[in-house]
This record gives sequence, C-alpha cells and structure tokens, in this order.
Amino acid sequence: MKIIIIGLGNFGRSLALNLTDNGHEVFGIDYKMEKVDLLKDHIANVVCMDANNEAAYKALPIQQADLGIVAIGENEGASIVTTAILKRYKNLRIVSRSLSKIHDTILEAMGINDVVHPEQDAAFRLTKQISFNYALDYFRIDNKHSIAEVFSPLSFNGKSVKSLGLTQKYSVSLITIIRNFKKNSNCSNSSNIQFTRKVIGLVTGDTILQEGDILTLFGSNKSIMNFVKDKKNK
Repeated sequence: MKIIIIGLGNFGRSLALNLTDNGHEVFGIDYKMEKVDLLKDHIANVVCMDANNEAAYKALPIQQADLGIVAIGENEGASIVTTAILKRYKNLRIVSRSLSKIHDTILEAMGINDVVHPEQDAAFRLTKQISFNYALDYFRIDNKHSIAEVFSPLSFNGKSVKSLGLTQKYSVSLITIIRNFKKNSNCSNSSNIQFTRKVIGLVTGDTILQEGDILTLFGSNKSIMNFVKDKKNK
C-alpha cells in the first residue's frame, strides 16, 4: 500500500517506521527539516514542505496513494486545513489525528470517519495495564469492551476449553490462544532449545490448554477485570 503521512513528530515518525517495516511504501511530509532528516534513510521518500500549501501537493504521487494520514500534533488549525486539502482527492482514504473534542466535531462535519487519538489510546492502555497487571496487552473495542491478552492460569493446564465454562462463569469469550512452539533446531542440548510464540488459530471446545498459553479474551472491561482478579496467581 502507498501511504502518505503528514506530520513527522513522535506519532507520525513511529507510524512511518512501523508501516515501512510491514512492507508499505511510505511518503513522509513535514515542514521542519530536522524531522525530515531523521527519516530520510529509513523510509521510501520524505519531503520537507508546508502541508497547508495546496500547490505543493503537485510534487507528491497523491493520485496513486491509497491512504493519507494527518498526524500533525502541534497545530490544530494546520491539521484541519491539511485534512481539507486531502479531502479533494477522492481516491484517498483519510485518517486524521484529533487533538480535542472540538477537533473531533470538525472532522466529523468534514466526513472523516477514521479519527485517531494516540495520547488518549496510550493513556487507556497504560491505565488497563496498571489496573490489570496480570494482563499482557489490551485493545479497546469501545468504552465498555476490550480484547485482552492474559496468561492462562496454572489451574487451566490440561483442561479443555468447554470444561472451563468461560462464558458462563466469567462472561468472556476465548478468541484464540498464543502458544510456545519449538523452533526447528539440530541442537541436541535441551537447555539450548529455543521457542517461538504462534497463534494456534480458531479454538474449539475440545482444545486443551497448556502451560505458558496466552489467552486472547473478548468481553466487557468489568468481566475481564473480574477474570483477571479471580485467576491471578492461581
């Protein structure tokens, strides 16, 4: 996918590097040369330009791009103007970073459906990790529901999924399991055996849990919290 990222601060720079690592062709844009210099050797193309200057976009392959991300985090006005310019390109899906509730309202009025709040999302994830310190990671679905990765309690080892009654007892659903698998190795020394974590795919009621499994659970925040509290250290 060809992606244009406008705004190369901490958020935009991280996006550019991660998307590049995932095989996407990224074009980074910022009006500060020092930010451009930080990325010039790491992503496909990086340009120093004023994103509020509509004429400057003629130098970009924007007609061939699939996605435009407005990652500006310092100037709400500049972000709004940039988003408005990108809206002129009908081929482009737009993701815009919002800096306030008023910004949210303006983006909604502009017809931008993909709005991100990186600071709020990071704060939410940290809050959950602190509150549920038995959980490895969280992904928020909405204000009331999440997907969480938690270590399978020792008491689950050797038991089938259906025997645990997760939905009935805890009001959570098991989506999948992340499990340790041995890497292919010719090493005969058991102390040097290496493992890699892999998703096992869809689980069934007959799936047997093993030591070290990571459970990917869906449920309400309250249900996940209750599960974590009940099963911690068990």
